Amino acid sequence: MDFSVMASYLPLYWKAMLLTLRIGWMGILIAIALGFLCAAARRCKVPVLSQLSGAYIELFRNTPLLVQLFFLYFGLPKLGFSIQAEACGVLGLALHGGAYMAETFRSGLEAVDTIQTESALSLGMSRFQTMRYVVLPQAVSISVPAFTANVIFLLKETSVFSAISLMDLMFTAKDLIGLYYRTVECLVLLVIFYLLILLPVSALGSVIERKLRYAGFGD
Repeated sequence: MDFSVMASYLPLYWKAMLLTLRIGWMGILIAIALGFLCAAARRCKVPVLSQLSGAYIELFRNTPLLVQLFFLYFGLPKLGFSIQAEACGVLGLALHGGAYMAETFRSGLEAVDTIQTESALSLGMSRFQTMRYVVLPQAVSISVPAFTANVIFLLKETSVFSAISLMDLMFTAKDLIGLYYRTVECLVLLVIFYLLILLPVSALGSVIERKLRYAGFGD
């Protein structure tokens, strides 16, 4: 393994990591908002909203992200809707991740015993206050491990962006291997840069989970 070769590739990997982070976090933030809306729709008493939300979740959880990206990037232009590669990556990750986030949030909300909601309402709290001060703190604490796992999963899923010509980490590694045949060096750098992205997320999730449990939420 030639460390001087690895050092010369660092700027390319750094640029690819920034692209991966930009697209990944934009998609994840949208996925969080979308997941919360879908979770609320699944719990609402309007059958149409619940059914539409359920159909969306099943569709995007049970099809690969790569297939979804191909449809967005290659299929939509055939229907007259052109979309740039970066926008396609963000949208694809958001739609894919939103389905997983919705189930995470829904399971967290449903894990809170209904007796607590009923007790809060009987004490004179409004439904908004009950959700804000009783249900959400516990649901968030319960959902943190699954939420962290989803974020890590979605960041790893960005590795398929190379299929739509985005110069992410995977694209950069494959391109350099094809040009210079430095397979070991390129793959080692690929692993290192993915660890740089994912280990802080995992550590932060663990810290947040411990703090919430120490605060008494979710007990």
